[in-house]
This record gives sequence, structure tokens and C-alpha cells, in this order.
Amino acid sequence: MKITIISVGKIKDKYFTDAIDEYSKRLSKYCKLNIIEVKDEKTKENASVTEEDIVKETEGKRILEKISDSSKVIALAIEGVEYDSIELAKQLESYRVSGTSDLTFIIGGSLGLHKTVLDRADLKLSFSKMTFPHQLMRVILLEQIYRSFRIINNEPYHK
Repeated sequence: MKITIISVGKIKDKYFTDAIDEYSKRLSKYCKLNIIEVKDEKTKENASVTEEDIVKETEGKRILEKISDSSKVIALAIEGVEYDSIELAKQLESYRVSGTSDLTFIIGGSLGLHKTVLDRADLKLSFSKMTFPHQLMRVILLEQIYRSFRIINNEPYHK
């Protein structure tokens, strides 16, 4: 299976890049992983709703350009469905069993994802009602994908 993560913004802190590198290495046993960073837009202080929507739309266009037409898309969104780790593993396995070989996860910028990106998603997934920095979210997502593959393959992993 090919898994792509499209994320708005760059990773700036070494401890995040170290964790991302570690989970990327672990995942190489299970899938072909591709991480794509798209440029984030500056948002001025006290931006209006319209200005925020323009920022999300600009970032959204950059995201949509990177999605393969054949890919199943999972957008991380606060309003999405919440799964526990076993349910996420079952969802990923159901994609694989149904013939999906290309899966794309999307992590938005500080304002979230534009409607056009959410509309392209086959699944909107929420990790929590809380907001996380995109750098940390990338690590959490990679860890959960790794955990899912361990669960799917009946391999031990701490609970």
C-alpha cells in the first residue's frame, strides 16, 4: 500500500523531525510512505472570516494539486468521525481488502481545511475535539498508522 501524507507547513523542530524519521523508518516495513509539505499562507492578526477563507482556499488549492485521482483521501478534521486505534486499523484494512492501494491523509494549516478539500475527502477523521499544532499532528498520525499496521498484522504493540 502507498500512503501519502500531505501537510500544510514545514517541520521546524528537530525533535519532531526525529520522531517523523523514526516512524517513517518503522512504516517502511508495511507501506511506501510519501510525505508532502505544501506552503502555508501567512494569516494576519485579527483576520476577518473572509480573509481566513481566502487563506484556506489558497492552501486547499496547493493540497488538491498533490492528490492522485485514484487515491482514497482521509482529511483530518475536528468535525470528523473519531476512531479508537483498533477501529482505525479496521478502516485501513477494509480499504486494502477492497483494492485501495493508494491512501492520502491530509493535515491542514492553522485555520484548518477549506471546504473543497473536505469535499474531496472520502473520510473525515478526528483525533480529538482539541486542536493540535500541525507538527505534532504529523507525529501522532504516523504513530497511529504504524500502530494500525501492527494491529492488522497481529503484531505486539503497547496498549
